[in-house]
Amino acid sequence: MAWQLAWRLFKRELAQGQLVLIVLAITLAVLSVSGLARVSERLQVAINGEAANFIAADRIINSPIEIDPSILTKATELGLEHVTNMEFNSMVYAGDNFQLVTIKAVGDKYPLKGAIELTQGETQALPGQLEAWYENRLGGLLGYPQQIELGEVNFAMSEEISRLPDGGFNPFASSPVLLIRLADVAATGIIQPGSRVTYRYQFSGDAEVLAEFETAVKPMLNNSQRWVDVQSGDSPIASAVKRAERFLLLASLLGIALACAAIGIAAQRYCQRHYDVVAMLKTFGASGKQIRQIFAMHLLLVTALGVVLGLIGGFILDSVINGFLPTEIAAYSPPYLRPVLLGVTTGLISAFMFSAYPLLRLLSIPPLRVLQNQLEGIQAGMWLHLLLSLSAMALLGYLYSQSWPLTMTVVSAVLLLGALLSVLGFALIRLGHGVGMRTTNPLQLALAGLRRRARQNAVQLVGFSSALVLLLTILALRQDLLNEWQKQLPENAPNYFLVNIAPEDTQPLNQFLDSHQILATDIYPVIRGRLTHINGEELISREQEKNGVEGRVGISRELNLTYRETLPPNNDIVEGKWNQADDEVSVESEVAERLGLKLGDTLTYSLENQKVEVKVASFRQVQWETLQPNFFMIFRPKALQDFSYTSMASFHLDDAKLAAQGSQLTANQVVLQLIQQFPTISVIDVGAMVEQLRQIIDQVSLSLSLVLALVLLASALVLIAQTEAGMATRQRELAVLRTFGGSGWLLRTATGFEFALLGAIAGLLAVIVAEFALYMLKTQVFELVVYMHWPWWGISPLAGAIVVATLGMWRCRQLLNQSCADLLKAG
Repeated sequence: MAWQLAWRLFKRELAQGQLVLIVLAITLAVLSVSGLARVSERLQVAINGEAANFIAADRIINSPIEIDPSILTKATELGLEHVTNMEFNSMVYAGDNFQLVTIKAVGDKYPLKGAIELTQGETQALPGQLEAWYENRLGGLLGYPQQIELGEVNFAMSEEISRLPDGGFNPFASSPVLLIRLADVAATGIIQPGSRVTYRYQFSGDAEVLAEFETAVKPMLNNSQRWVDVQSGDSPIASAVKRAERFLLLASLLGIALACAAIGIAAQRYCQRHYDVVAMLKTFGASGKQIRQIFAMHLLLVTALGVVLGLIGGFILDSVINGFLPTEIAAYSPPYLRPVLLGVTTGLISAFMFSAYPLLRLLSIPPLRVLQNQLEGIQAGMWLHLLLSLSAMALLGYLYSQSWPLTMTVVSAVLLLGALLSVLGFALIRLGHGVGMRTTNPLQLALAGLRRRARQNAVQLVGFSSALVLLLTILALRQDLLNEWQKQLPENAPNYFLVNIAPEDTQPLNQFLDSHQILATDIYPVIRGRLTHINGEELISREQEKNGVEGRVGISRELNLTYRETLPPNNDIVEGKWNQADDEVSVESEVAERLGLKLGDTLTYSLENQKVEVKVASFRQVQWETLQPNFFMIFRPKALQDFSYTSMASFHLDDAKLAAQGSQLTANQVVLQLIQQFPTISVIDVGAMVEQLRQIIDQVSLSLSLVLALVLLASALVLIAQTEAGMATRQRELAVLRTFGGSGWLLRTATGFEFALLGAIAGLLAVIVAEFALYMLKTQVFELVVYMHWPWWGISPLAGAIVVATLGMWRCRQLLNQSCADLLKAG
């Protein structure tokens, strides 16, 4: 019986269009989540896939010894591609010339991702037997010989390498690279017991299989073996990829928040429209159990329809957007299962948890309402509604993002918005109480309308403000991320590094750079030293700690130290003051946090068997992605200038720049002259890596723009749904005002003012909440500079007034154009 009534009620209301708002809200929820999930996952997979070219694989295991063969067996069983490589240092000889090089011996499948770039172009081939491909600077150092001697055999110098996909970026690794086949290593006789070798095992395959492989393999690795992916510190784009993924997660979370706002609005309207139905059913003798069953089934049918339509819309949205994506991004296709499950889960959880309190009020409607229309159900228990709504939002947010900082930031912003609405919003609306008694003026009539519908307007402000908050937050974060990346990679970002600069070469090098009009960074002295004590407490390694040695865990390797008088570019003091005294040092903030340092701590270093003690004067935030010389610790000149050192610098050089200066030389010719004039200086070409990094940033920028467009669309739908919620009440009021002689001009102007005032209040609230949300996100999630967006305080209320007034007038256009008789008849 209950099922039949629920089905009949569902069909009748669906045919009459009474379920449009609630179905639209649930559809919006599912469409937003499934569509955004599908698009953002595609972008995440694409970004990581393109970024994987930087490490020539999806995952890597670095090890000083050969790994357990069962690991490779497991990879084969799972269907992963894998290749074994080796890296070690050795001397090579060509006649009377010799040079220390980094030997990179690779297996047959290398590289798994990306391609080797030779001077003639890209290739997937490898050197032949006893054949070596060489980095261009090695040719200049050795005089471009036909063959070189490596260990016990000779190798033919056949091809010049421009860049290896996993070449990485370490300006302190000054040895040029020589690429040979792994099978040729044994013939050289170089590798003996005790030789220092890095084994690099590269893996590539499906993301789910890689996750399973990681779970199985990581426990098998020891402390000296490292698991590496594109987000590891070794990747030059780790920070960019992590921030982009966080942004995509945040955008989807805000999509969930938008969906929740829409469903909360629609649930209130859904239940209010059924007050008379429940009263009538109770009058005819229906029990409470029967009514609960009827509306539970009815809501289930409505939710099911919204979920189905939302999933269809989500996949249509994904297909449409995919058509506008670049080919390299559109080629990636993540699994459909997670977006579908998220969409269904979002529809069910949000529909029932946001409807719980309105349903309680609906089911408590007294039968006497059939005679006294003003009677309603329970009024208390709003705390329950708030608790259920926030719980639903937090649950859905965490299920999607798996990130508590992101989830709690969104929930905190919602709580702040609610608090502001209960204080500021209601107070601003109530200001119309005194001036709204006379209705001959459109503004007075608008204020009177705000006062009469104070509770409904507060609910409307939730929808309007939520949409504006999310828009402002996404817009600001997107712009800040793009500005951050643009600062890190400007058009003149360094593409060459000079390392191992001897003190006597500093002045001639500056003259060479000046003669070719090359603008370089400052030349930084580099001194090798080890941090041995903090506040007199000896530092030990983590391995020593595990073996029971007492002490404070520190950095168990030598550091590259430098000195200078002024703060370097791309460094910001976050605590303390820049070095003032000769015995002071400035420390990079992340290293300081890892070591547990505080301002004023005493650090002891060992340099050339001498002890140097300094005090911590400041902590610096360093932009490591700028491809300029950066250091963990910076001293005053007097503290280190007596120790032996080499120096480093970087500069930007390209053919177009030289041509603009009237030079007849190419960039390669200038660099070759530099190598010949300064044979002891190592020149590292990172131009190809910079260009590839810039391409990744461009793809990320496109991704952020697409996600912003999706949030704009979802926000517009929420605003329309919110405007729709008050149409029935507004229709009755217009009928009454027309009956008492209100002119069409007066009503249209008053309605426009009313929506504009609501939009302005929503815009003001949105700025306050958005500034709070951005502060939390920038400090806790994205690690960006915090600043106030002062123009918003004027633009946002104005924009809110225009947008909400436009939407409101568009939706009310038919009502405002109807005659008094038509309004009364429709009512």
